[in-house]
Amino acid sequence: MSKPACPACTLDDVLEHPAHWECATCGNEWPKDAAPEAARVVKDAHGTPLADGDTVVLIKDLKLRSGSGVLKGGTKAKNIRLVDGDHEIDCKIDGIGMALKACFVKKA
Repeated sequence: MSKPACPACTLDDVLEHPAHWECATCGNEWPKDAAPEAARVVKDAHGTPLADGDTVVLIKDLKLRSGSGVLKGGTKAKNIRLVDGDHEIDCKIDGIGMALKACFVKKA
């Protein structure tokens, strides 16, 4: 059996133990019988897959949590970053860090 790449850092410097694998570089450990996880696919409101670095446009006005402002529909967010969690997109709009749900954006 060939040694798999580390799922955390994707390097091939992997140590084999009886029940698990260990990455010598980052220290990540995972069981030998674990099937590789499928890559998470984040889709915009129209079903187009998104990737890190994409530019997206808001499809509707969104109230800010503070209640004092609104993000207008049509506002662009450049160089997005996909993250795990309820809000799948981290980005900056007008220099302010935002977390957005993918269902409120479309790929530009």
